[in-house]
Order: sequence, then C-alpha cells, then structure tokens
Amino acid sequence: MTICLIDTSVFCNVVDVPRRNQERGTVMQQLRAYVEGRVTVLLPMAAILETGNLIAQSGDGNQRRQAARRFVEHVKAAIDGLAPWIPTPFVDAEVLKRWLSEFPDHATRGSGLGDLTIIREFAW
Repeated sequence: MTICLIDTSVFCNVVDVPRRNQERGTVMQQLRAYVEGRVTVLLPMAAILETGNLIAQSGDGNQRRQAARRFVEHVKAAIDGLAPWIPTPFVDAEVLKRWLSEFPDHATRGSGLGDLTIIREFAW
C-alpha cells in the first residue's frame, strides 16, 4: 500500500486559499494521479487545523468567507467518505499531553505543533 500525506501547503492549494494557492494546477494534477494510481491519500488533522488558521489570515473578509466555505465543503466531504482523501482521527487528550511534552524541543528547532503531530501520528 502506498500512502500520501496532504500537508498544509497542499491543502491550501486544494481549497484555493488566497495567496496560498500558487501551485494549485500542479497540486490538483498530482492528486488526481495519486487517486487514479490507487494511492491512499490521508489528510492529517494538523493540516486541517493549520489550513483553517491560514484562511482566517488571508485576503479580505469576502475572500476569507469564500475560502472558509470551500474548506468546510472539502473537510465535510472527507469526513463523510465523499472525498478522495481520508481525514486522520483526532488524538485523545492523553496522547496530546505526551506530544505537548515534546513540543518545546521541536519549537526550539523551528518545528511547529502541527508538524510534531504529523510526525507522531505517522511514526511507526
């Protein structure tokens, strides 16, 4: 089984977030190729949260609302199994506490909490 993780920059292109969508055509073409190639495409919870934050910081109020609506449609479709990618489950409180204990070291190296959650979520 081949797995592809959608990171925040990719999901911003999918959602078409203003000023974060410069590679939209390339991203959509590559995702189509993955889906057609039967690659399992996962949408980490961190990418969902980070994309939502970036939407709130982009464009004017009208652009933010339009991007937020597209974002909601994409995330709901993933939750309902209607998108070509699968959202990862949100971690429980105890797991999050363990990850938080590691966060200061990651922040020191310039790695954010979203990156840490992706690393821990997929470290086998």
